Amino acid sequence: MNENDVTVHYWASARAAAGVAEEHVPAGTLAELLTEISTRHRARDRFDDVIATCSILVGDTPVGAREPATIALHAGDTVEFLPPFAGG
Repeated sequence: MNENDVTVHYWASARAAAGVAEEHVPAGTLAELLTEISTRHRARDRFDDVIATCSILVGDTPVGAREPATIALHAGDTVEFLPPFAGG
């Protein structure tokens, strides 16, 4: 882990698509992080499709519809990818 890295957590189908539950990624914005993880996992079927359906949290804050390039990331931040869940 680099001192400038953020920690990425993948949950449920996002974990299956990535093939890992967690990884460390150097990124200054959410847009940079999305580009980096897409590059890292380009050989995995459906990774980009699954990530596109996920809710994203930076720390405890949902990203929602905000533009990823405007969301700053800092060393030690945690980014969570939460796919839609079915329940009842």
